Amino acid sequence: MTTKPATQPPAKIASVTPPTKVEPLPNPKRKPDAMWQFPHISRAYLILETHLRNRPNALVASEGYLCRYANDRSDYVVPDCLVAFGVDTEYIRDVRNGYVISEVGKPPEFVLEVASESTAKLDYTVKPGIYAGFGVAEYWRFDRTGGQWHDAPMAGDRLVDGAYQPIELTISEDGLIWGRSDVLGLDLCWDRGHLRFYDPAAGEYLPDLMEALDQRDAAAARAEAAANRAAEAEAELVRLRAQLGHS
Repeated sequence: MTTKPATQPPAKIASVTPPTKVEPLPNPKRKPDAMWQFPHISRAYLILETHLRNRPNALVASEGYLCRYANDRSDYVVPDCLVAFGVDTEYIRDVRNGYVISEVGKPPEFVLEVASESTAKLDYTVKPGIYAGFGVAEYWRFDRTGGQWHDAPMAGDRLVDGAYQPIELTISEDGLIWGRSDVLGLDLCWDRGHLRFYDPAAGEYLPDLMEALDQRDAAAARAEAAANRAAEAEAELVRLRAQLGHS
């Protein structure tokens, strides 16, 4: 994959004083077909949360309200996954239970919507205007069906002068589709109905939980096999020394 340096978002927390008395935002209603989306949303969330776990003031959130003002629900949306840098993560998660742009002081840098049959059309017709209006730097869409619900298997938009411009995607001969997220410094990849994140700096895909467990188990098995070989070699050395001592 072709790579280029990514712009790193600021780590400093936005200097905004939240209201003294805060009423948590309500939990959004569950979608009727949420079960179809959940594996893909949770996988993306866990991969990004793990990848950014050591980055100060980085928020990865899912299934909470995103709005400009807490008392105005006319533009409330519920992104499947969002990422913001330089924010008070504890306030957003534990106090407000949602992302209120006027209180946080800045919009999130990244939003991802995963297609579901009931809401997919809104993702590529209505929501781009909402997220652009909020000032979200990148808006990505993923459709596991390959474009049956969204207008494409995967698409990304980047905010340029207040309007979204399509992010260039590459399609390989085997059907892999990918594009660069500058704000994450990662490539988002549509891979046979799965969303994957490729780290060009490391030259590898970010593992999900199951892949990480498989890697851990494989490493443990290799370590055990090496220990067994060392023990066998030591035992053979002891046997040979004993044999030489009696010859």
